[in-house]
Amino acid sequence: MLPVGIVTASVFIALGIVVFQPSFIEEVFAERLSARTAGSSFGGAKQPTGETAQDCSGERSSDYQCVQKRYQDLVHGSGVQTAFTQLKGAYETDEFVKSNCHQITHVIGRAAVDLYGDVPESYSQGDNFCWSGYYHGAMEAVVAKIGPDKILDEANDICSSVSDDQKQSFYHYNCVHGLGHGFMGVLENELFESLETCDTLGDRWERESCYSGVFMENIMADINPGTKTKYLRAEEPLYPCNEVGSEYKTQCYMMQTSYALTTVDNDFGKVFELCKTAEDEYRSTCYQSVGRDASGNSSSDPVKTKESCMQGRDDEARSNCVIGAVKDFISYYGSDVQAKEFCESLDTDLRETCLETGEEYYKTFEV
Repeated sequence: MLPVGIVTASVFIALGIVVFQPSFIEEVFAERLSARTAGSSFGGAKQPTGETAQDCSGERSSDYQCVQKRYQDLVHGSGVQTAFTQLKGAYETDEFVKSNCHQITHVIGRAAVDLYGDVPESYSQGDNFCWSGYYHGAMEAVVAKIGPDKILDEANDICSSVSDDQKQSFYHYNCVHGLGHGFMGVLENELFESLETCDTLGDRWERESCYSGVFMENIMADINPGTKTKYLRAEEPLYPCNEVGSEYKTQCYMMQTSYALTTVDNDFGKVFELCKTAEDEYRSTCYQSVGRDASGNSSSDPVKTKESCMQGRDDEARSNCVIGAVKDFISYYGSDVQAKEFCESLDTDLRETCLETGEEYYKTFEV
């Protein structure tokens, strides 16, 4: 069973490495606009057309609009697996693709819903590569197709096929977390309304997983061109976590340090100090969020991640940072090999905490 407090991908995939291009935003806006008029309308599965994908070689290799179109074409022309095969190959040699990998997988996920028509078939084709962005993109498309007028009625059933087969697994989490992203999309980044939509889910674990998607999308809205949020304050970096209801606080604090870092020039020491001001029962969660960012900001480099976590001034700060970091290592690689390397670099007490956390967390990937 996947713990409710799962640490997801570093928001923006290392804050400043990933920049969402305008074409990405325009595509999502187009989905939202069509959703308002179309309502819920899932077509049946289509077959790949076999058409050739957009060529983005040479000068166009760093043109995000071209790259986005290429991966849409690959899905529609050859299927999801071909798109992922090419993405994984490009990831090893192309820095532009590597730094934009997560949102490219969102693109693949959205295109998959268009091709396959529903959640079960789209999910059966999925891949966790680059922090599971495929599943998040798929759910964005699903929610956009349903639209704001019908989403309250249908929210509780969207992930039922996944929960029936793999309840509280990593795949189930990604489905419900993706709903949170999607709710923010169709509700125009109204955070409290989106959280209330998550509350329509009948299962507590699903509700909390959905909250995490809402809070992640709230932070993403601050950096993406063409979007904005009313629910972040540079002068109060832990807002809205300090004002939301208690049922939402854990998932809020688990995301919020990714925004807080942007307000202090990525100074981890200062964010540790900010976490000290959080309510007592959520301080450890805030420190774990710092650990996720320590891993994410270094592309899960063991040495750099350790250096960031060691900026914590006490055992509580450092140990929880390590917990957040080792989970992010596993999420990033889909493997525990690099996570163990990170753990072995630590002193005895932290090493044991790290190894035990990694062992338990990795079990959720073995479904």
